[in-house]
Amino acid sequence: MSAAVDTIGYVPEVGSLEEQYRKSAAFRAASDQTQVTPTHIHIAVANGLGWGFDGMDGVIFALASPLLLKEFGLTIPEFRSGLQIALLVGIVGMFVWPWLADRYGRRTLLAINIALFSLMMPVLALCTTWVAFVAVRCVVNFALNGEWSLGSMLVAETWPARLRGRAIGINRGTWCFGAALAGVIATYIISVYGWRLAFSVPAVVALVAVYVRAKCPESPYWVRMQDRKRRIARARANGSPLSAEDEDWVAKAERIPLGQLFLPDMRRNTWVATFIACCSTTIYGTVGGWMPLYLAQERHWSTAAYGQFYIWWGLVGFLGLLASGWISDRFGRRPAFYVMLAEGAVFITLWVFAKTDTELWIYGLLWSIGFLGFWGPSMVLTAEIYPTRIRGVGNGFSWSVAWLFGFVLWPFLAVGLQQYTGSFAAAFLLIPPAMACMALGVWWFTPDHAGVDLDRIGT
Repeated sequence: MSAAVDTIGYVPEVGSLEEQYRKSAAFRAASDQTQVTPTHIHIAVANGLGWGFDGMDGVIFALASPLLLKEFGLTIPEFRSGLQIALLVGIVGMFVWPWLADRYGRRTLLAINIALFSLMMPVLALCTTWVAFVAVRCVVNFALNGEWSLGSMLVAETWPARLRGRAIGINRGTWCFGAALAGVIATYIISVYGWRLAFSVPAVVALVAVYVRAKCPESPYWVRMQDRKRRIARARANGSPLSAEDEDWVAKAERIPLGQLFLPDMRRNTWVATFIACCSTTIYGTVGGWMPLYLAQERHWSTAAYGQFYIWWGLVGFLGLLASGWISDRFGRRPAFYVMLAEGAVFITLWVFAKTDTELWIYGLLWSIGFLGFWGPSMVLTAEIYPTRIRGVGNGFSWSVAWLFGFVLWPFLAVGLQQYTGSFAAAFLLIPPAMACMALGVWWFTPDHAGVDLDRIGT
């Protein structure tokens, strides 16, 4: 009987369901932890395309924000409130999609997720009131936010452990290409034809869902977990004794999934992952969401001007994710965090105090490297720190809490500072200290699982 062998010699037991799945060449290839196969590439490409269009969608919305404020006659606090309602609904999606993936598998949920958010984006272009816009945006966010966990889990559970950091980092880096594409759309579509046409472009992304279904197999780890459940159920039905390992596993697995996150052996991992996720959303949400308004209203850049900036900001930021993925696998997750956070903190400070447009360009492109680069180890850590039985629930919990904190609650402080001081600069200057706090948290609390098989991290 065949079995997949990982890089440290662990041979998982092959059950009846896995035997069924192993009739597929793609599944067998995805189970191979000794080499990178075309199937691994297909999985990475599919996830990368999802991340890329996630970046395009989010940045198109940010780039169109000055025009939305004008068209719907909104103040910044009113705009923030509508955005936060949609974000709250998105938080529900961020938990629901991974939870469903634990029950029904990664591959199918990822395909449905991509199709739903891409097909709903054009509906935004038809909205004529702010209430209708927010309502549709709620649906888009509910679908869009599932990509964060689903894609990174599928890559983590298929790519060789020694390359997990690079694969997830590069995949996360395609978000930058999406952001750059949003800059192109802002420069050549929004600035000429308005935001409505630009919001129709993501409809083509639905085709990625077809690619996911055709080329990407189910996660071997998820399949083996289903086999383990079946084997234990059969043993119990027959009155057969379970091994000590199975007894321990089933004692955990039978608990409510959310409750499993806080069992003694998982409590620390849950808090570490949630801390990393909260820091990530707080740092990005403060600047990423409000930078177009800052450049438009305080630096007096046109839509075309800040659109062009975003093109290069996204492309240069990809270098940070590429570098952080390599550092993660070569030297460990912690050094990747340290390098990216330090680089981003230095140059974002210089950017806030920039006097000329040239300085805004230079420092802005430089801080994108660290500012986006630290997301590589963030996504790797949250994807690998939970055992397979609750990997979806764990990711959903950590990132939904992070979205609530960083994208819903924290903006009250950012907008409050803008209203009090008349500038977003004060809020932006909170980011370097936040990066320093994140680095300290990584140093004190964060484990390093570079090159370790997922089943050795937690079962």
